[in-house]
Amino acid sequence: MIFNDQMIDDIALGATVLGTGGGGDPYSGALMAKVAIANAEQPVELISLDEVKDDWMTVPSSMIGAPTVAIEKLNSQDQMLVAFEAMEQAVGERIEATFPIEVGGFNSLIPILVAAQKGIPVIDCDAMGRAFPESQMVTFYLDGLPSAPNTLADEKGNVVTLHPIDGVWSERFARPITEQMGGSAAMCDYPMYGKELKRSALGATLTKAMQIGKAIREANARGDSAVEAVLEIVDGHRIISGKIVDIDRNTGGGFVTGGVVIEPLKTSESNAEPVYVHFQNELLLAHKGTKASDMSQESLLACTPDLISILDHETGQPITTEQLRYGQRIELIAYPCDPKWRTAKGIEVAGPDYFGYGVEYVAIENLSKRVNTEAGL
Repeated sequence: MIFNDQMIDDIALGATVLGTGGGGDPYSGALMAKVAIANAEQPVELISLDEVKDDWMTVPSSMIGAPTVAIEKLNSQDQMLVAFEAMEQAVGERIEATFPIEVGGFNSLIPILVAAQKGIPVIDCDAMGRAFPESQMVTFYLDGLPSAPNTLADEKGNVVTLHPIDGVWSERFARPITEQMGGSAAMCDYPMYGKELKRSALGATLTKAMQIGKAIREANARGDSAVEAVLEIVDGHRIISGKIVDIDRNTGGGFVTGGVVIEPLKTSESNAEPVYVHFQNELLLAHKGTKASDMSQESLLACTPDLISILDHETGQPITTEQLRYGQRIELIAYPCDPKWRTAKGIEVAGPDYFGYGVEYVAIENLSKRVNTEAGL
């Protein structure tokens, strides 16, 4: 499948839904990807995991840092290529294909930029099936694959090569380096051969993003509910139709963190309660109440590693954490993560306890049943 402008727009839109509020600004990413394929010497191809040869060296291309930084410091196409070529030097061989480390906004499109410049394909896969805030929160880490070497590059030309012992140490080293690089940096990690990639990556995730983006676009063109179209594709649950009445957002330590309060719309059920949503780059946990301290096992509505997304009430357009504003009319939805994240190790690595929330993970379908039972539905 050859990338074109419509594919890029659909992937950007759908990946921003799957990005659960993180992954970076999809608009600038789509513009850069379109320019990249227009200037490429040959068409840029999207290939399936099955088409990857076992002896190919493959490497993901991504950005690391707080998404809010990109509002004032635009990402550079050149720095992504610098990080990628630094990785080729580090592994001592040609990289045959690239792919996104996560399906989320801008980060889903970076491999297209690199592939266009290097004349290589993009693989239809990622290592999260969504976006997560930290480097070790990938299926490769769950499967015990090495993270090293890592390469990071900024827009000034600085390059750092790391050899961490695992993904946790990669995060510990890369995050402060990213801070010194201005809060965001291009990053390549987890180099591996095709045989390992096919065993550990989550396949067809870019195709899924494209399907979601296309569904939103076509629903709006027909005058149908784009939110309902998304819910059907992702097997999702609507938590609340509401309005944002308060937001607390801070950028520091390489993350954007905070919370948002959503009050039910007047058209909602009369017994609906306000909802508080916590985020660290991505939306991670939702519970009943208006304060972070209202969180409890009983008030829990959805939590990581399941996906939580905020969509525009009218258009179904996904809203990233840096775009959240007072007064927005939104739909808060949640839907199941890949089964790999529901294993004991997956929950240990990316569950609510890891982020210090003090509640146990409960699958969204079970939480939804409980809420419906309590409401007498």
